[in-house]
Amino acid sequence: MSSTIEEQRKVARLGLDPYLDWVKREGIHVVEGLGVDLHNLETKPWPRYGVNAAAVHLTGRGDFANCFALEIPPGASTEPQRHLYEEIFYVAEGRGSTEIEGSDGRTRSFEWQADSMFAIPLNVRYRLHNGDGRKRAMLATVTHLPLTLKLYHNDRFVFDNDFDFRERLGKDDWYTGAGDLTMIQAGQNMWETNFVSDLAAIELTAWSERGPGSMNLMFLLADSNMHAHISEIATGTYKKAHHHESGAHIFTVTGTGYSLLWKLEDQEFIRVDWQHGMLFAPVEGQFHQHFTTSTVPSRYLALIGGSNARYPLTEKQRRYSGDRNGQGSLARSTKQGGNQIEYEDQDPRIHAIFLEEMRKAGITPRLGDFGVKVPVAAS
Repeated sequence: MSSTIEEQRKVARLGLDPYLDWVKREGIHVVEGLGVDLHNLETKPWPRYGVNAAAVHLTGRGDFANCFALEIPPGASTEPQRHLYEEIFYVAEGRGSTEIEGSDGRTRSFEWQADSMFAIPLNVRYRLHNGDGRKRAMLATVTHLPLTLKLYHNDRFVFDNDFDFRERLGKDDWYTGAGDLTMIQAGQNMWETNFVSDLAAIELTAWSERGPGSMNLMFLLADSNMHAHISEIATGTYKKAHHHESGAHIFTVTGTGYSLLWKLEDQEFIRVDWQHGMLFAPVEGQFHQHFTTSTVPSRYLALIGGSNARYPLTEKQRRYSGDRNGQGSLARSTKQGGNQIEYEDQDPRIHAIFLEEMRKAGITPRLGDFGVKVPVAAS
């Protein structure tokens, strides 16, 4: 044969990625890596939105999700958008508003600030406005555009489709910060809304299975397939290690700290230090464990495409969420077939690193106050 297998594959158009092909056609600036600091992220003009932006392709973004960062200049607005993929916005900097034109003929708008979160109902026309005449606004949005383009591989269908999903608009007061709370059990309590004004202040519920003093709240936003939850780590403590599928985009909301990431075959940990505005994503099957080093509790937001508790995309995600009788595999010990490492089973080096970080920060470790016994590596 005169041609190589690779050449034949190109002729047959095998192994295509419609999402990455679209990114090239868009000419959007791409940033890659394990994690990024949204406050210091390089952005470049994106004509579609009319502002500077970046496609943030984290190592652990997975098959279904991506992230866009939008930098809106003082007093400026984005170009109007409408598309057949779902997304959730997190505001890292600035203040402004979002205007949504519903299929019912009504316009809804709400004002946001740093640490706000909101979802755009599927396929509605919307626009973002920077309400500050002196400072920029920096927003990040996690979407399932990669999944959508891989399914349909047709730009016109995704961006020029006028189908009306009016049931996704939700209640009027969901655009004012109100919502509906459903108390299920620890780790699964749900707040259904379209807009959260301040993730740093919203009341959370206890989830001790994740660690002493741990708090959590799950979100259902715009009746979408997007997953969102916020967790809190008490000062002087840290959370238990766990692993799951890739695609979890983790944003630091309050406090400072670090995360350790590893796979079972790894000899060393990968460390990610974080503060407000940090974004990172563990890869598939990678254990990760979060530690706070601040004198105030640390909160982080996790946004995932295609992993919603209401509409699990895969059976594995359904098992993560659990059933009416249990927490699911995410909060069940690895000794019981789950995905979580209990404190007594963790690598002794982990607690030794934590104690040294507490010493440097001048913070008294508190796990012992909760009766937790942790193995420590010999000095």
